[in-house]
Amino acid sequence: MTDRLREHDIVVYGASGFVGVLVAQHLAEHAPPDTRIALAGRDEAKLAGVKARLGVDWPVVVADAADGPALDRLAASTRVVLTTVGPYAKYGRVLAHACAAAGTDYVDLTGEVLFARQSIDENHELARKTGARIVHSCGFDSIPSDLGVHVLHAQVQADGAGELTATTMVVTSMRGGLSGGTVDSMRHQIDLMKNDPSLRRVAASPYSLSPDRAAEPDHGRQGDSVTVPGPEVDPALRGTLAPFFMASYNTRVVRRSNALRDWQYGRGFRYRELMSVGGSPLSPVFATAAKVGFGVLALGLMLPPTRFVLDRLLPKPGQGPDERSRREGHFTFDFFATTTTGVRYSARVRAKGDPGYAATAVMLGESALALVLDRDALPPSEGGVLTPATALGDALVARLRAAGFEITAGKRSAATGG
Repeated sequence: MTDRLREHDIVVYGASGFVGVLVAQHLAEHAPPDTRIALAGRDEAKLAGVKARLGVDWPVVVADAADGPALDRLAASTRVVLTTVGPYAKYGRVLAHACAAAGTDYVDLTGEVLFARQSIDENHELARKTGARIVHSCGFDSIPSDLGVHVLHAQVQADGAGELTATTMVVTSMRGGLSGGTVDSMRHQIDLMKNDPSLRRVAASPYSLSPDRAAEPDHGRQGDSVTVPGPEVDPALRGTLAPFFMASYNTRVVRRSNALRDWQYGRGFRYRELMSVGGSPLSPVFATAAKVGFGVLALGLMLPPTRFVLDRLLPKPGQGPDERSRREGHFTFDFFATTTTGVRYSARVRAKGDPGYAATAVMLGESALALVLDRDALPPSEGGVLTPATALGDALVARLRAAGFEITAGKRSAATGG
């Protein structure tokens, strides 16, 4: 959105929440001084407290997530809405639609398949008409995954090495706490599927976020929920790899990016996400335990007796790690791919800071700044419900590199098979 006549450049919605404060702090420290930022939410006193804590002179906008007219006014007042208020299926639908209708760019942190699918159905064509870029998943879900494949594809294309085929992301290192907001989103999605069994099929489909499922090649499940020997992915990997607990969302975002780009990654592009549990002889046991643990957690949240216990043990919405833990967190995503010309490529996305908090605050804040400040560098688009790669692309890669992220891609060696 390019209208400088609007009152604000960026409105941070949910600015008094745990992640909202971190994002606002990042913007206070890194946005150019003339960037017109406002803090928004439902509690004016809390917003005023954040404003005082940050030492900024930004305006405050009061709007409840259920107040459609207030959200319409909020969307019309700014070039970009940045929202941290979830679960998004519960609190985000009205705001996303207001932005699509107003021609206002929008970024959020959702990792909810059902919300993203609903937003695509409700907002994509409307946003194309108004020119709004509605960009879901601009945090740990799913910028590292989406941009990792984006730079991998760009390097393959620059080298004239064909298209991507089998591509696997491996979490080779990660330290961070479980987000209370993520847990709450899991609860809400499970409740939605219990009430409407047809939504289970949507959540389970590997192409649930694709613009046209009938046009997608049929590559099956693509290994989203299996343990895999490391050397099967790349000869340099050791031990057995476990399913990555965020793969069920991230992989669908990456596949949507490929489809929105008319399958530039390749019609034979297959993508999965796994995580390292170490290279010891016990890694098959650890990998299986991780796989079973994820299933037990999901089942526990479905059954009332165990749900009651888990609700008291798992982190609550609005809770998060202390400053030291946020500072000492980190993540490394390594990508391994083979092209149609038989060449192996790899990419890496690595950053310091707790993935779901410190690093996410940087990713979300820089996504909003890219929409405001880097219009000429953004990928060409008519608008719509987009992905980080298709909406922000190289502009966001450059910003994250400047913020200390490592984002690289290059050739490895001639493939020996597969």
